[in-house]
Amino acid sequence: MKFTDEALRIIKSIPKGKVMTYGQIAGLAGSPRGARQVVRVLHSLSKKHQLPWHRVINAKGEIGFKDEEMFAVQKMSLESEGIAVTSDGKIDLTKYRHSPKH
Repeated sequence: MKFTDEALRIIKSIPKGKVMTYGQIAGLAGSPRGARQVVRVLHSLSKKHQLPWHRVINAKGEIGFKDEEMFAVQKMSLESEGIAVTSDGKIDLTKYRHSPKH
């Protein structure tokens, strides 16, 4: 449960206009190989905790959704916060990655 609580705290702390990767969140939450656990947390708890799920992307700096509708929702949500997203869903991590100070 500690991992889940820490992951929730980190996700909630991602500021508008910034993104974090699943693996980055997992590592900060204490499980460096727990990227899939972060996916599970987002999938099961986003609504309940009003998480900014759209600010979490994959390690390649891409929107991970294969579903066209969810891809479009995430792309529009990021763009509405000023994040440049290419047509194929890439985000420049050097520019937009949030690196919390723990």
